[in-house]
Amino acid sequence: MEILRLSKPDRSLRGDIVLDGSKSISNRALIVLALAGADPAAHLSNLSSSKDTRTLQRLLTQTDGTYNAGDAGTTFRFLTAYLAIQPGVQVLDGSGRMRERPIGGLVAALRTIGARIEYLEQEGYPPLRIGEMQPAGVGRKTVHISAGTSSQFLSALLLIGPHLPGGLELIPTGRLVSRPYLEMTLKLMRYFGAQADWQGDSIVVEPGQYQARAFTVEADWSAASYWYAMAAFADDVDLYLHGLFTESWQGDSVLMDMMRQFGVQTAKPAATDLTLRLGKTGASPVPEFSRDFTECPDIAQTLAVVCAGLGVNGLFSGLETLYVKETDRIAALQHELAKIGVGFVEQPGSTSEKAFFRTTGKVQWPEMPRFATYGDHRMAMSFAPLALFHPLEIESPAVVAKSYPAFWDHLRAAGFVTETGGS
Repeated sequence: MEILRLSKPDRSLRGDIVLDGSKSISNRALIVLALAGADPAAHLSNLSSSKDTRTLQRLLTQTDGTYNAGDAGTTFRFLTAYLAIQPGVQVLDGSGRMRERPIGGLVAALRTIGARIEYLEQEGYPPLRIGEMQPAGVGRKTVHISAGTSSQFLSALLLIGPHLPGGLELIPTGRLVSRPYLEMTLKLMRYFGAQADWQGDSIVVEPGQYQARAFTVEADWSAASYWYAMAAFADDVDLYLHGLFTESWQGDSVLMDMMRQFGVQTAKPAATDLTLRLGKTGASPVPEFSRDFTECPDIAQTLAVVCAGLGVNGLFSGLETLYVKETDRIAALQHELAKIGVGFVEQPGSTSEKAFFRTTGKVQWPEMPRFATYGDHRMAMSFAPLALFHPLEIESPAVVAKSYPAFWDHLRAAGFVTETGGS
């Protein structure tokens, strides 16, 4: 196993970081342009270089056989819907972990509109055999789908909506999770010419065709979260992050306001369009932090580590989707924070629909901590900022390629020291 030792000789954070394009926006744009029959290279600027996006881009050029999405959850879900409206029969598979992640809600919804999808092994889970769709009846298709498992199920259906005879009416049932990702999907669809919007409690997509046009992918606010964490831990900060939109389609842009509670200030230099400057507000971190992460679950791990590093009493909710990510992120956080003397404890009164977790304690450094990553890119990047306090080790550091391939290079450019070895 590869081990990366990470340290920082001082508590200063300075530099210019050009962030990669948003993986979430890139993946949606690739599906739209594939449906438009257009070449992404001719229309997209600042496309994400993440492993997930490169996997999707490669699979969209494949014409038959077995499509293997690896551990890319968004790629698998979007391809399930995309392949359902393609001619012929395809098999869609993934990694061992992907075979443990439920897909039944999306498959059931697609079947109601005529998709021919079979489970090849366990019911409700990959791999899938996807045949040619036989549309059920004429006119607009109406689909009821639980909104509580993954907004990606809903986005996958919406993206193919214009290409369904009669269009689509999507009716989410139950508590809607990660709504900003759904709004991102709708904005992108409309940008490329689709008619799609909320009508009461449902989303109506009119039949039609996407129109290919030039599009610049904004930088990834999830990736920016790790730099905000470093800024919270540093004594002095003068850091420029390039490519971020302040009027963002990404729910994680709430970081700008959220991180003020930890003494991090965001400014927009007057002479630049897509650059943000991070500094310190001069205020001490709040003693208590409380947040519902239903609309921004991808930054929950980062904020848990920020609370641990600063000794802030944090109360977290809206984490239900974290159990079925690349790993069980709740269990992973609990195990890794315990290594440095911090608890992540489920609170009394929690239910399966609404659970609360509290960080307890402040980081202690009795020895060199080694953090496991569980095949999860966000575990590696969430714990890395703690190196501003004390040298640490990260297992399987290459896992960051899933969403932020240049992460360790960027840390070195900002003055961090890395050493690699084996165990």
